[in-house]
Amino acid sequence: MAITNYSTLQTSIGDWLNRSDLTSVIPDFITLAEAQFNRTIRHRRMVERATATLDSEYSAMPADWLESIRYQINTNPITVMEFVSPDQAAQLKGAYSTSGKPIFYSQIGQQFQVIPAPDSGSAYTGELTYYAKIPALSSGNTSNWLLVDSPDIYLYGSLLQSAPYLQDDDRIAVWAALYSKMIQDLTVIS
Repeated sequence: MAITNYSTLQTSIGDWLNRSDLTSVIPDFITLAEAQFNRTIRHRRMVERATATLDSEYSAMPADWLESIRYQINTNPITVMEFVSPDQAAQLKGAYSTSGKPIFYSQIGQQFQVIPAPDSGSAYTGELTYYAKIPALSSGNTSNWLLVDSPDIYLYGSLLQSAPYLQDDDRIAVWAALYSKMIQDLTVIS
């Protein structure tokens, strides 16, 4: 059977496990695999770009944000902001007590902080290049780029997540090795 969508993936997982009584938990295996994908995979297909008006010190991160690649202000010339830790941001905030064109940024919770804060009455266009979460599969979202490009990663990742539930310790090493190989291959070709 070809794995082409969420439904065929679920069927294939049941077939590989040779179990027909897991219908209610197979979606959990897929969800757990997707959580692992978002922690470990960084692929060119995950790169997104978002723009926002920077008119205050703090702004929201995109909902699908995983990791920043570059944050710039589209001025002439373009200003690429330097990432600093929250501790460094606190120190820099004291050094840049007056507002101006931001040159540093930090991540505080689910927000970006820019330093110095944009000058009053000025709005800068910020452009964020970042790694976005892989869109989760569901009955309403039956496919995504990873399932189309690498259904084996979805299969082995889900099978790996099934082993602890099934108390099948012998299979963990098998599924983990196959999953690791597929992740390595994806990294090599991206």
